[in-house]
Amino acid sequence: MDLRKTFLQWPVVRQASGQDPLGRGVAARSAQTDDLASRLQTADKVVKSICPFCAVGCGQDVYVKDGKVVQIEGDPDSPVSRGRLCPKGSASKQLVTGSYRESKVRYRRPGGTEWEDLELDTAMDMIADRVIKTRRETWQEHEDGKRTARTMGIASLGGATLDNEENYLMKKLYTALGAIQIENQARI
Repeated sequence: MDLRKTFLQWPVVRQASGQDPLGRGVAARSAQTDDLASRLQTADKVVKSICPFCAVGCGQDVYVKDGKVVQIEGDPDSPVSRGRLCPKGSASKQLVTGSYRESKVRYRRPGGTEWEDLELDTAMDMIADRVIKTRRETWQEHEDGKRTARTMGIASLGGATLDNEENYLMKKLYTALGAIQIENQARI
C-alpha cells in the first residue's frame, strides 16, 4: 500500500492542498460517499400526507419502498409549509418505524384487573360493534311529537391537532350517525 497515496486521500489534506479550502465540495467527499444512494431515489412511490404533530398542518412527502416508509420530507407543493418541517415533523418517520411504536391495543375488559393485548383489527371491530349497538339502543326518532332522528348516546370531542379536512369528515360521520353533540377542544 502506498502511504503517500493514502495520505493524499485524507479529506483534510485534500482540503488544504486542493481547490476546496472550505471543505464543502470534493474535499469532503470519499469513495464511500460516492457509492451512497439517497433513500429518496430508491423509493417506489411518494405519498402526500400532513404532519400529525400540531394544528399547523404542514405538508409531507412520504417516501415508500416495498410498502415501508423510508423517508419523510417537507412537501414543496404545500401552501402551508412550502417544503419545510419543524424538528418534530422532520422526525415523524419514527412514528411509523420506531421500535417503540405500538402495534397492538391495550384493553382491560369490564370488571377486569389485568390488561391484555388485542390486534388493531379486533379492537376496531369492537368499537364498530359498540357504536352500532349504542346508536340502536339510544336512537330517538321523535320527541314531544317532533321528528328528531338523533342519538344522545354518541358524542364527539375532537382534538386541536386535527386539520380542517379531518374535522369536516368527523362532523359528517357523527352527523350521519345521528349525533348532535359534536365539539372540538380548540373552541373550548
